[in-house]
Amino acid sequence: MSAPVFNHLGVPCPDPIENSNFLEGGKVHYTDPEAHPYKIEFLYFEADSPMPQELQNTPHAAFMVENLEESLEGQKVIMPPTDINENLKIAFIMDGPALIELMQSK
Repeated sequence: MSAPVFNHLGVPCPDPIENSNFLEGGKVHYTDPEAHPYKIEFLYFEADSPMPQELQNTPHAAFMVENLEESLEGQKVIMPPTDINENLKIAFIMDGPALIELMQSK
């Protein structure tokens, strides 16, 4: 298995974000990190968001992996594998105090 590849940095924000996308199931507004020169994704969580508190309150680094299930073995999983769309599956882990998003293209 090849090494994970950095994809973006996610930063929770206290206020709504202009021109953001909305993930209804997570009640989270997010920007496209590909549109930011430093690959930053800004996230705004609605008050009743079901997303884990770690994700709502902690910046995260995101990495593309070849095999999401294998990458989760032995890790402290905060959010299990979730299909975001027809092309992408993600999960979140804690590595010590660091929140990490693992992403796999489908």
